[in-house]
Amino acid sequence: MAIKHKDLKKVAKELRGAVKAHGKQAETIEQHIEDMNAPLKMKTSPALLKLSASCKAAARRKFKVYPGAYANMWASKTQKKGKC
Repeated sequence: MAIKHKDLKKVAKELRGAVKAHGKQAETIEQHIEDMNAPLKMKTSPALLKLSASCKAAARRKFKVYPGAYANMWASKTQKKGKC
């Protein structure tokens, strides 16, 4: 059974209001909610970046077959290094 964000927020609110001793538990739960939402906040991932035109052109010159697995791998590695 998965616990939803709104349920965790409700629990954190109740803990915060109960006793000062539960304040730390509420903070822990709120931090957990933020951590669960963190992957959703990622805007750009290096894996999702498109290849630049210059890297594609360099891969076409270097390899006989483009698009191909080896050519794309080389182009992405070259782009990550900043060489094209």
